[in-house]
Amino acid sequence: MAQRRRPYEVKFHVDEAELQIIRRKMAQVGTNCMASYLRKMALDGHILRLELPELREMISLLRRTSNNANQIARRVNATGRIYDTDTEEIRQSIDAIWQQQNLILEKLAAL
Repeated sequence: MAQRRRPYEVKFHVDEAELQIIRRKMAQVGTNCMASYLRKMALDGHILRLELPELREMISLLRRTSNNANQIARRVNATGRIYDTDTEEIRQSIDAIWQQQNLILEKLAAL
């Protein structure tokens, strides 16, 4: 048998109500591995799972901005010219990213 990374086993018993509480808390943090959840709780005493839809929005803005920048770069390489509308589009995208970043930082500071 291969050497285990964690060779020591820890066991304890719970009643039905306690088991349901543990499962509910596991669902809240989005895990279905009880061993990992219990190990993390025993070692650190807490698990923090951030639900920040603003972060997803910022990632989306970053993707769109990078796609736009790539399209502009292709056009500049092909024509040798950059247009004012292109630079304005990039500037607006970057402003939106900064606004989203500030919103995220405000939410994190409130934690």
